[in-house]
Amino acid sequence: MALARARRSESGMNYWPGFVDALSTLVLSVIFLLTVFLVVQFFLSQEVTGKDKALEQLNAKIAQLNEMLSLEKLGKLSLDDQIGQLRAGLASAESERDRVKGLYEGLANAGSDAQGRANELNKALESEKGVTSRALAQIEVLNQQISALRRQLAALEDALDASEKRDKESQSRIADLGSRLNVALAQRVQELSRYRSEFFGRLRAILGNRPDIRVVGDRFVFQSEVFFDTGQATLLPEGQNELNTVAQALIDLDKQIPAEIAWVLRVDGHTDVRPISSPVFKSNWELSSARAISVVQYLISLGVPPQRLVAAGFAEFQPLDTATSEDAYRRNRRIELKLTER
Repeated sequence: MALARARRSESGMNYWPGFVDALSTLVLSVIFLLTVFLVVQFFLSQEVTGKDKALEQLNAKIAQLNEMLSLEKLGKLSLDDQIGQLRAGLASAESERDRVKGLYEGLANAGSDAQGRANELNKALESEKGVTSRALAQIEVLNQQISALRRQLAALEDALDASEKRDKESQSRIADLGSRLNVALAQRVQELSRYRSEFFGRLRAILGNRPDIRVVGDRFVFQSEVFFDTGQATLLPEGQNELNTVAQALIDLDKQIPAEIAWVLRVDGHTDVRPISSPVFKSNWELSSARAISVVQYLISLGVPPQRLVAAGFAEFQPLDTATSEDAYRRNRRIELKLTER
């Protein structure tokens, strides 16, 4: 029996060495991952520490600037307080001087009245003379102090007067510059208004009284059907013919208007309120913008300076007629031209 068990044990496989190797590999892998984690944690902590130091330096600079501003304000308040104190000291010194002078005059009068009792009051008179001398010395000291205070007060008042004078001069310069700027702007507006009137008068004379072109305020309004097919942004030949006259008027106007006047012709595209269903344009925003851009690009191709043109799309949100009829829809589908400032 024992021999049979020994033979069976010799013929069986021993799994223990493989298990030990696998366990060792797992332990080494865990140690490696912990090492990598510690290294990454170290570098991250260094990076965070550096940013915290930079933030502390910035906070310190901000605190320093705030402190300097507070000191400047305190300096101004201190100057006003010093002026008030000097004035109060001057008033007190003058009152003290008047009191001592009154005392001196009283003593002198008392000495004059006591001439008849000179023999009896000699000692008292000598004593009073000593008091008078000290009083005069005190008066002289007070006068000197008052003179010094007056000089300091005069210097401070001169400094304040100079500061107020500089402030008034600055305000007058600012007011003068503002008035000159307003005059210049008004002149530019008047010049632009004059050229706008000439431009609109020329266009009105060229285009004539047509039902599909209207003047609304300071804008020329073209029906979209003059330029585009329904739901399209490609210019029609009829629309190109209309824009040829507009382009020539703009080119002539650009030669007349001084270069310093920043004028532009704004081309506004408008649609009606009905949503568009087109694979090319997702919304009325895109359709109105594309139509305005088509007009601008065609004007540029005719020689109009591109810096004098602006394309804008308003979709259906600036209607001329809020009704829901076909006539209202037709009026709202339009291209507007407006000469304005940049």
